[in-house]
Amino acid sequence: MPNQQKKDFPQLTWDDRLEADWRRLLTLALAEDLGDTSGNGPRGDVTTSAVAPPEAAGRTAIVARQAGVVAGLPAVGTTLQQVDAALTFRAAAADGDRVTPGAEVGRIKGPAAAILTVERLLLNLLGHLSGIATLTRRYVDAIAGTGARIYDTRKTTPGWRRLEKYAVRCGGGYNHREALFAAVLIKDNHLALGAESEGSGVRFSPAEAVGRARRWLEQQHGAAGEWIVEIEVDTLEQLEAVLPAGPDIVLLDNMVPPTLREAVALRDRVRPEIELEASGGVELGVVRAIALSGVERISIGALTHSAPALDLGLDMGRGGVRP
Repeated sequence: MPNQQKKDFPQLTWDDRLEADWRRLLTLALAEDLGDTSGNGPRGDVTTSAVAPPEAAGRTAIVARQAGVVAGLPAVGTTLQQVDAALTFRAAAADGDRVTPGAEVGRIKGPAAAILTVERLLLNLLGHLSGIATLTRRYVDAIAGTGARIYDTRKTTPGWRRLEKYAVRCGGGYNHREALFAAVLIKDNHLALGAESEGSGVRFSPAEAVGRARRWLEQQHGAAGEWIVEIEVDTLEQLEAVLPAGPDIVLLDNMVPPTLREAVALRDRVRPEIELEASGGVELGVVRAIALSGVERISIGALTHSAPALDLGLDMGRGGVRP
């Protein structure tokens, strides 16, 4: 039976912070497609301007070309309004919904020229975030019933961090620490700093590093117990040595399922309240075996750095264009 969870990282929802992130990215995306706003270079959608009747009104659907999980719909209205205030959006799904091929995600109405201009930008947004949500859901489904949770990492696209982590939530996964300021995560290179800072040529031990982190948090923030302190270990010997120091989470790096089972048994004997996180080399084919080892957490960088985009299309045939 999984341990009662003591602490966890804050989990993202679509809020003002995510909206602000998307508005900043949207400014860059529009400049990429429509050109320099200073007037010193080409600007606008020249193809649509040359071909589409300016008075034509469009009605179109966003359609799933393949099965997946939707994410990013709260950003659609903001995107449309930035291109043309006359564009409107009516959602036919919600973030986190599963869709099948041919299913409508939503409908857009307004000037046909503006719809053509925003098409690729909108599909890039939804395809990327929905791809992350879809891949996450595959991992979540693969470990169903085990008691383990799927977590993301900081292996995200610069500027897209919160948006991509939100998409993981849409797929049923959980958010690991949002940023470096959010929690302590001691890794091998932090331990190696002991040789440099102490001048002795000796690395920090994992237990020593946990103690240093707790003391620093107490000095700086006066409430070390409110912070999550996590440490990465590579061997069962390191795990045995660090458990008495009482980290909140121990990350088990690149351990195979039999070794993970030994790690869980060791933890259960020494400090059963400490949670274990498996990470490194986690693929769909092995994730269930990892979960069945008894670890509480499985973190996967591929959720955000390697998820293929979900194939979505803007189908002008649904509703058509009218003068």
